[in-house]
Amino acid sequence: MSSPTSVRSTYRHGDLRQALLDAGVEMARSGGPDAVVLREATRRAGVSPNAAYRHFADREALVQAVSDTAQGFAADRMAEAIARITPTGSAAGDARLRLRAVGSGYLRFARDEPGLFRAAFSVPTDLGEALRSSKRGAGGRTPFETLSSVLDELLAAGVLPPERRPGAELLAWSSVHGLGMLIIDGPLRGLDDQTVEYATEHLLDLVDRGI
Repeated sequence: MSSPTSVRSTYRHGDLRQALLDAGVEMARSGGPDAVVLREATRRAGVSPNAAYRHFADREALVQAVSDTAQGFAADRMAEAIARITPTGSAAGDARLRLRAVGSGYLRFARDEPGLFRAAFSVPTDLGEALRSSKRGAGGRTPFETLSSVLDELLAAGVLPPERRPGAELLAWSSVHGLGMLIIDGPLRGLDDQTVEYATEHLLDLVDRGI
């Protein structure tokens, strides 16, 4: 059992839930969602296991919160890629660049943070939860919302025909996510960086043309 001193040390920060979540995120970072253990989170936070149940009913609740947080990190990486774009002055050209940035940011997150990428997108959920506010990053959007916004820009710029706008998120997301999983967990995980970059650029070309 944790000592009173360690409990007070945790509560000094004023947010035990956040301390447990931070511990869960670090476990996921090193080992994916399967590495998230509620008892270990309480040990790292310096509290007794029973204290965690005030904030997370069980391990699954903590894993879901970690997944939501990881999706927020992915959204931030996508937003950072968009922010690095140099505007061309063409609405259509800029919208296309932002679509590529969304995909490249997503794949960069998968490569840089494979454990968090797995936690973000391998925990069972459904599409209706993709807009849940807990999945939003610092920029205020979820990955799904970030992609949707760019697709709306493509529509407004006349790049994406109106009849092809419904469900376009599912096609673009599935394509890019598939490559991400092949790179970190599938037969492409042994490829060198140059080959992965080549595959990334050509996949994004396919998504651009296919949308």
